[in-house]
Formats: sequence, structure tokens, C-alpha cells
Amino acid sequence: MIRKTYHRHSLTLTNYSNLRKNVSETIWSETEKIVADRAFKKAYDCEITSLMNVIRQKTTEIAEIGDLWRLHDFLSAKRHQIDGKYDYRDGVLIFVFAQLVQEGWLQVEDLDGLTTDKLSKISALARVGF
Repeated sequence: MIRKTYHRHSLTLTNYSNLRKNVSETIWSETEKIVADRAFKKAYDCEITSLMNVIRQKTTEIAEIGDLWRLHDFLSAKRHQIDGKYDYRDGVLIFVFAQLVQEGWLQVEDLDGLTTDKLSKISALARVGF
């Protein structure tokens, strides 16, 4: 059996696949959708605000054309990363929230209103660092 270790925790690829299938079949109530929408927007706004602050600083450091192209490359990579991360499909939302918690854009408390089961999955995935 192939085993992949994530940080201090161990998770087999089979168990990860089963978890992903189980999580992707998660049903969201209307109340949970409201909570999820609010948290999703909060994290996105925080990350974009942070990025804009970084860009403001980086633009003051442009001294030659190479600096400009490096800024362009940085922005292109960030756009790809952010566009890929903020996926609002029901089947991946728990994974998205876990990543946002892990990266510090959300706190688990921002998700109050979700079921205990969803919160525990998000917390566990954030700790594992899938």
C-alpha cells in the first residue's frame, strides 16, 4: 500500500480518496449556504486586500524593465492561484474552507453555523495540510 505522510499526520491515499468522495457528497442547507457565502467572501476580500497591499509596495520598487516583467509574472501566478483556490462548488467547498483556514484567511469561528460534522472535517483537513 502506498502511504503519503502529511506533516505529523499520516493518511493513506486510499483513505484520502474515500474522504474526498464522502466530502464531495456533502449536502448544504440554506442556512449553511448563507454562512458559507459570507465566509467565502470574507476570505476572498482579505486575500485580495493583502495582495493589493503587496502590489502597492512592489510597484514602488520598480526601477527597470526587468522589475516590471517580474511583477507581471508574480501577478499572473497569483491570479492563477487565486482563481483555482476560490472554487464555490458544493463538492469541494469543505476542502476550500480547510485550505483557507490553513492559510490564515479564515478562522474556524468564521464558519459558525455549519454542522458540527462539517466543522470537524474542515478543522481536521486544515490540520493535516492536505
